[in-house]
Amino acid sequence: MTSLSKIGREIGNAVQKIGNREGGGWYGPHMAAASRAVTDRVPLVDLVLEIRDARIPFSSAFEQLRNYPFSSRRILVLNKMDLANHSQLKELTNYFKERNCISFCVNSHNRDNVKEFLNFLQAQARKLKKTDLLSHTITVMLVGIPNVGKSALVKALHHIGRISAEEKGKLKHVMVTPQPGETRDINSFKIASHPNIYVLDTPGILPPAIQDIEVCSKLALTGAIRDSFVGEKKLAEYFLAILNSSDEYKKWAKFSTYENDRSVLQHSVGHSASSQLETKKRRQYPTDHTQDFVVQKVRQTLFEVTSCFDGNVEQGKDMLKLIDIQFKALKEAFQIPEDLSEVADTKVASKLLNLYRTGRLGHFTLDPVPRRTSNDSQ
Repeated sequence: MTSLSKIGREIGNAVQKIGNREGGGWYGPHMAAASRAVTDRVPLVDLVLEIRDARIPFSSAFEQLRNYPFSSRRILVLNKMDLANHSQLKELTNYFKERNCISFCVNSHNRDNVKEFLNFLQAQARKLKKTDLLSHTITVMLVGIPNVGKSALVKALHHIGRISAEEKGKLKHVMVTPQPGETRDINSFKIASHPNIYVLDTPGILPPAIQDIEVCSKLALTGAIRDSFVGEKKLAEYFLAILNSSDEYKKWAKFSTYENDRSVLQHSVGHSASSQLETKKRRQYPTDHTQDFVVQKVRQTLFEVTSCFDGNVEQGKDMLKLIDIQFKALKEAFQIPEDLSEVADTKVASKLLNLYRTGRLGHFTLDPVPRRTSNDSQ
């Protein structure tokens, strides 16, 4: 077992243990009620869109649809495509296409991509209702586990639909929360006319128990399960283990060489005013880790520390040693004061996880595309 697998299994075991704890897991009364409501509505709607996280396209499968066949009425939507590895995403779409599964990759924060997705939904709706389109109403239900971006996607579709709909300005506003499991009710929003298309946004639902430990760890890392179940530091260590086992960090070599040289050159040819402004910004927002100069510093730090490490990351002790060095170096990159030593690791972990989950530290697909065999399932 590799050091990466070992850390992943530790997290998976912790998640599984908490999930199995009566009254203390993720499957509370509200999720059980939502599960029943979704099951009752699936046969009644025209289209079912299963939203998955493109980073974990198999681990984020919606358990309730496992025995519901893919068809023109069930469409797989791989959201957060901007956070996934682009080359693996192409392999993934080919995989589903070969299995006669209609799929669509989307970034709910990209206006053009969402508009393309809405056009796709309208085309699918027209196929279902080939006559008297003006009088027909199509209902589309979005289902999925927590934190795959259902509500964000509904909000984007709703916004695009409002621009062209006759009811512009009269459609219900959509609220989105960053916390997994916050949508409690099934809400309806109109997204298109001719034919009229209404989308049902449903709560994120996990199964009462998850047997696969690796699935548990991936759900925790991507935010489908609350960080408090495992702890932010442990999750950040898992991300660093993934980063250290990949070549992604090598892309940041420019921040250690070329970018620094260019900054020196700019300063020497008279950009002192710009440098002073940048210094002022750093003083004004020293703890805002989302600023470009902070992200660049984090990338530079991770590149330099990882590149200089002379151990073998396949060995558990060496991997943990490297992660410990990275945490110490990141305290300076994130400008965490020395007097916060007791909580510094937690602050580093929180900021690091945020940058990973927003795609600022590379694009990772955690689920490999299965080998093509006739017995593979979606």
